[in-house]
Amino acid sequence: MRALPAFLLASSLLAQNAPHIRDWRPPQGEPVTKPRAACTALHALTGYQYSVIAADAHAGTAGLAPAFCRVLIQVMPEIRIEVSLPDQWNRRLYMFGNGGFAGENLEAPNRVTHRNTALKAGFAVTQTNTGHDAEREPGATFAGNSQKLLDYAFRSLHVTAETAKQVIAAHYGSGPARSYYNGCSTGGRQGLQFAQRYPDDFDGIVAGAPALNGTANRVRSIATAQALASARIPAAKLPLLASKVYARCDDKDGLKDGLLSDPFACNFRPARDVPACTGAGGADCFTPAEIHTLESLYGEVTVKGKRLAPGYVPGAEIAGPNGVSGWNGWIVRDGELSQSASMALSALRYMVFPKAMPEYEFSQFDLERDTPRLESVARLMSATDPDLSRFHARGGKLLMYFGLADPALNPRLGVEYWESVARHMGTEKTQEFFRLFLMPGVFHCSGGVGPACFDTLQAIVPWVEQSKAPVRIVASQPEGNKITRTRPLCRYPETARYKGSGSPDDAANFACAMP
Repeated sequence: MRALPAFLLASSLLAQNAPHIRDWRPPQGEPVTKPRAACTALHALTGYQYSVIAADAHAGTAGLAPAFCRVLIQVMPEIRIEVSLPDQWNRRLYMFGNGGFAGENLEAPNRVTHRNTALKAGFAVTQTNTGHDAEREPGATFAGNSQKLLDYAFRSLHVTAETAKQVIAAHYGSGPARSYYNGCSTGGRQGLQFAQRYPDDFDGIVAGAPALNGTANRVRSIATAQALASARIPAAKLPLLASKVYARCDDKDGLKDGLLSDPFACNFRPARDVPACTGAGGADCFTPAEIHTLESLYGEVTVKGKRLAPGYVPGAEIAGPNGVSGWNGWIVRDGELSQSASMALSALRYMVFPKAMPEYEFSQFDLERDTPRLESVARLMSATDPDLSRFHARGGKLLMYFGLADPALNPRLGVEYWESVARHMGTEKTQEFFRLFLMPGVFHCSGGVGPACFDTLQAIVPWVEQSKAPVRIVASQPEGNKITRTRPLCRYPETARYKGSGSPDDAANFACAMP
């Protein structure tokens, strides 16, 4: 039996739902609302629906958080919910999402930071662990309990939004005037679930790099793991691979600048574009077996001519600011399973083939025979319904973003989802309420070699409250205390095109235009 790596428990998923609240502040002179009920009085909300575990007043901490009331709630069986209520409220609710298999400690430092950032902006803030504790039930081990699986898939989301609004109304005397959601990866999937299943819960939704297609994501990870079992790609060869990818692809968008703004047009083919070893092999070439593996990774996964999952999009092979390739950890990992493989194997063992549990291995999975088993589970969690008419009818706004160099989730699936909505509802109508922004050079949710920093609230709040739809969002790339590059993110299908003069590191020298 192959054990799952310890990183399923912790650090590598933390950045997925980091706060994207940077510059937005409530309009000057906007009135604030103060509590009408004491914080401790919220204990009395306990009833058949939920239990209020704690309701504690916290004094303000300079630079970190204002004075607020923190309410901790449990919904059966194990959904934990936190609702934090500032003493000076801007009449808005803000919820942020989860990463991976969720189950996060609500007091984890990154989640506390995210909560405090939103509190400083005046929001009432809510979050959930989605119904299980990842320290006690790591990976997908919680899924043996069918209710916990449903809670993780969707129930905890709606329950959290509804419970938070009830607590807010009890504390301030009225519910939120506007409600906003923000999440990436699993959190992005959760955002799309709100728009599709629960369109009345939020007015504005930001869904980053959503894990929206469970079948395609798992199939891709399984096929990759099976290919790597035949011939692994050493991390030491990733710089060579990156150099060949960028040599082939960097100028396809009309500007050779170290960013792939149109990686879908790259047509990178390992059998043609990487150096092949003629002898025993070495660091400066790829063996025939390694090239075969790379062909599998960049190629589509198909069964009987039907595409089950797209190939990896070129771009993430390059090293990020930390000197580590985007592939290293997510797709390949010397000596152990990659993160994507570990998550897929955990899902197979505890969601798809629960009777096998810890004994199941990738070698047992047959794409033709077993993919329907994936689909039965993915039906609970996937967020691919193109009919967003209820969300549109109630005035909801949805902003989706995706890093074009994402090694974990394929940006092509994000593009295909937006296009499916546009086909179903019409392109013009779709642009009224749902916009997609692609981010060149950006890894999973953040990081990479492209500008990944932008304020999601600056984009979504004016759209909801003032009908100012985002057309061009300027993202920045910091290095220490200095901004080294800015670049406009354009609403899909437009892309940023260099005007022909001026620094390519300055967003002012780019225009959004159709390809």
